[in-house]
Amino acid sequence: MVARKRPRLGRSVRSVEPDFMDNPKKTVRRSVASKSQKPSPAPAVEDLLIEVGVEELPSQFIAPALAAMKESSERLLKDQRLAFRAIRMMGTPRRLTMVVEGLAVRQAGVVKETMGPPKAAAFDQAGQPTRAAIGFASTHGVPVQNLEVRRTPKGEYLFAVKHEAGQPASSVLLRVLPNLVTGLAFPKSMKWNESGVRFARPIRWLLAIYGGAVLPFDVAGVTASNQTTGHRVVGGGKWIRVKDAASYEVLMERYGVIVDPQRRRHLIQQQIDEICRKTGFELNEDEMLLDQAVYSTELPTVLIGSFKEIYLDVPEEILMTSMKEHQGFFSLRRKETGKLAPHFIAVVNTRVTDMSLIRTGNERVLEARLADAKFFFDEDRKVRLSERIPKLSGVTFHQKLGTMAQKQERVKHLAGFIAGHLSSGHNDLLSICERAASLAKADLVTGIVGEFPELQGIMGGVYALHDGEPPEVARAIREQYLPKGIEGEAPRTLAGQVLALADRLDSIAAFFHVGLVPTGSEDPFALRRQATAVVRIILEANLQADLATFVKRARQLVSDDGFKGLADSESHGVSRIIEFILERVRHYCRVAYLLRDDVVEAVLKSLGDRPLDLVDLVRKMKALEAVTRKPEFDALLIGFKRAHRLVEKEQWIREAVDPSRFQHAAESDLYRAVTDARTHIKESIAAGRYDRTLDALTGLKPSIDEFFSAVMVNVDDPAVRRNRLSLLKDVDELFASFADFSQIVVQGG
Repeated sequence: MVARKRPRLGRSVRSVEPDFMDNPKKTVRRSVASKSQKPSPAPAVEDLLIEVGVEELPSQFIAPALAAMKESSERLLKDQRLAFRAIRMMGTPRRLTMVVEGLAVRQAGVVKETMGPPKAAAFDQAGQPTRAAIGFASTHGVPVQNLEVRRTPKGEYLFAVKHEAGQPASSVLLRVLPNLVTGLAFPKSMKWNESGVRFARPIRWLLAIYGGAVLPFDVAGVTASNQTTGHRVVGGGKWIRVKDAASYEVLMERYGVIVDPQRRRHLIQQQIDEICRKTGFELNEDEMLLDQAVYSTELPTVLIGSFKEIYLDVPEEILMTSMKEHQGFFSLRRKETGKLAPHFIAVVNTRVTDMSLIRTGNERVLEARLADAKFFFDEDRKVRLSERIPKLSGVTFHQKLGTMAQKQERVKHLAGFIAGHLSSGHNDLLSICERAASLAKADLVTGIVGEFPELQGIMGGVYALHDGEPPEVARAIREQYLPKGIEGEAPRTLAGQVLALADRLDSIAAFFHVGLVPTGSEDPFALRRQATAVVRIILEANLQADLATFVKRARQLVSDDGFKGLADSESHGVSRIIEFILERVRHYCRVAYLLRDDVVEAVLKSLGDRPLDLVDLVRKMKALEAVTRKPEFDALLIGFKRAHRLVEKEQWIREAVDPSRFQHAAESDLYRAVTDARTHIKESIAAGRYDRTLDALTGLKPSIDEFFSAVMVNVDDPAVRRNRLSLLKDVDELFASFADFSQIVVQGG
């Protein structure tokens, strides 16, 4: 009987990528065109214009919303297989605008290939498809006769191959654009109609044009069209018909809207520079205020106004803060003296021939604000800071952590403790720090800080000087909240540094004590920022001390206040805080010193029970990073890591090395090299000469290399084997006395 041949299904058998074998059920997409085909002509493209028109957005919402919209759009278009050349984002208080340049008019086609059952299970003895083949074909919507048999590393398998043509881009966009708009998140959102859609402000219109045609998608009951509106005043409130993305910006400017924020920024800066050139004043530059001006206007016009010179008797910080926070005004200085000038610069959202009426209105409003500020300042000075301290008992620090009076008392004790460790050569440091700490929070109950919370500390310093406190005390009070982040001014006086450290460490210890610690991206009490401030103060001021002792004292003071805390042991509670601070050390070393992660980790992992001297740790890191650049370092580390892995694998406990058991000259040579280096390394570490320490370790390279070339560690004689492991343990411990070199990444290591 002649056996019947099995039918050949589909196209010829082809090999497949090994990737299929990782997951037999995996579906792989690939481009329709094969390499053998001629390059196809460039696909047709059009520009897409989207504008979301809203009631006025807060200025601080706009830039993040534009960035998020761009990121979401890039991801969405990629997922939908819609190629594009570039995405440009623009925005004003009344519109979020996106232009997608060179967007393909059709999705890219794909081929879906799914691996199925083996050929042997797909046919019966008569060569006919089995239920396995039929079911596989049905599941993937492919006729059974179109299944392909392919040879794979595991044998012959069936494949279902489906060709999917791309849909028109307009159809895809109509489906996905509503989710793009509604998916935007804001610090605060609202509902305004029965649609239930949440957005920062009510959506009033949608503009959507692709290739000159409207994409009429719907969001919150608003249907997209080709119409938008111009500036509320200059544009006359008219609806404007937009033809396409190319003409959009020019058309909008004709109706009083400069859509591009970078162009608005340039225009504002240009006008400010011209005013300063004509008047001879200098601008108090403020990037945040400039951002506010850019994102709170559609047609920015800059003007200069003035206020009465009598207000210059008020501290300039109050005047500048009042101008900035209440009105969004820039302050000016006289070039010749550097003192504040009785003038301001305002950026308004309109442009008229005669700006005098607008200028007068701004001056009148500022006059009222400055009068209030002067009143608070005059009233505050009638009561000494020391007399305000009892009122702090009525100010809550946190519901789980008592009052601001309790915090101030803890900070006073901690500042004295820290000052005691740093007072060498500073006889009055302890008394200055304790006095400053006892007054540090008193300005929180003043009228001016109640009006301008951002002036806390600053006004405390001003009022302390007015009360006759020593200038050093006033300066420390003023500096207690510095620095405010990884950048910006830091305390310059030692007393200010001590007070700032005490305040930050108390806050960190207190919140950790009651379990209110940062998780993921959540950090409601800005503890990461406070830990960064601790790191910056210590490193930038070169304060050499054991930070762990300060943390222990801070935690003890919080515990002594009787707050109900976590059931941590003292050592565990302290170690959690120290590890939290070390995370900021890692971050700061990467950002400020550009140190390698593995170098930073090598030094921190070797800390053990040593004092937590951040200045010393960073000096070690810098020395280690410098030696890693030497050409012989990688080869040295390869030998060290071989020794480290052997003793680690054996979990070898150090035994005394017995030279009488050496069987090869390489053992004796390594033993002498380690013995000679040990004393030298100990002395150089004690002296802080880390370059010499690393030179001594690098000098061990020839002896380590020769040992591994000439000697086998795992020999049959157990005594010789133990002796060689002990010798390698000496090598490992010698390196570990400086850093955990196993953390260093090297080629071949």
